[in-house]
Amino acid sequence: MEPNAADLVAELKVLRKGRGVFTTPLGIRVGPVLREVCGIPDNAENVEIRDRLAHVLEPLAKTLPDDLRIAVLAAFAMHEPARKPFYQERVHWAARELDRDDRTIRRRIDEGIEHVAHLALAGSREGGARPAPEGSWHTELLRVSLALDQERPEVFEFRRIVADADEIAELDLALTLTTTSATSGPVRESDLEVDVFHGGTLVHRAMESNDRVGLALRLAEPLRRGKTHDLALRFRAEFRHPHYVCVPRHPVDRFDLHVRFPAAPPSEIVRLDRVFQDDARDLGARGDVVSPDGSGEVHLRFDHLAPGFAYGIRWSPAG
Repeated sequence: MEPNAADLVAELKVLRKGRGVFTTPLGIRVGPVLREVCGIPDNAENVEIRDRLAHVLEPLAKTLPDDLRIAVLAAFAMHEPARKPFYQERVHWAARELDRDDRTIRRRIDEGIEHVAHLALAGSREGGARPAPEGSWHTELLRVSLALDQERPEVFEFRRIVADADEIAELDLALTLTTTSATSGPVRESDLEVDVFHGGTLVHRAMESNDRVGLALRLAEPLRRGKTHDLALRFRAEFRHPHYVCVPRHPVDRFDLHVRFPAAPPSEIVRLDRVFQDDARDLGARGDVVSPDGSGEVHLRFDHLAPGFAYGIRWSPAG
């Protein structure tokens, strides 16, 4: 049975009791839906459970408005100043921090938990919320330069990752080449050219769906928890739809995107910020309109990207 938001909300409200994520033993507080969404094995110990909960829930909470973010992180004892032994004490702390009464904070926590549950399930369905089976990592900085003025579009990707567990030896990456219609023909693995400039060895590539190419990058040596690693890749492919988005499988702290357009500029360029991946190609999904500079370039920045959602740019045909 597919997990639903109501069940996950109920389990998150159990998790916030007592010491929150610092409850011992923690496993008895984590229900089956939360285990599935966070990729927590049945035999996981307290430290691993806490790490996997934080790996999924913290980035999602950080996408919320400030008052909800503070309230939710305090409720689960994920914010260091709010690590009080009892839930009510954490409610008091958040009330002082936000200059609200306790009743208002409880409502904020309930509202924030509802949002986190829906975000977590959306990310899980997109394949993004679960940590990798062999461990977990996140992206501290993703810098992308997309050149659309070339004979074949080129993407340069510079990424700094941070290991959230020990022995991270391989990174799971992917690129989606969205088709516009059935007449476009199926996407083939060979439609995507990939060059590794530094940071590892490409050891596997295969179709993960009808339009997504999965990539496995093996590192020169395994990373220990907390260590950073830089890598640089180049992708070349024909764009089957006029958009470029990042849909992270693992949390991304910052996404810096530069796009260089041809001499004939698009009639419209739209910023896409935390939309569903399928909506990225839907002209009905609106965003802020942006204009290229004198060099025909657009620069966008996104912070605290939630797994499973799309961030980037969509453009219309040349005017």
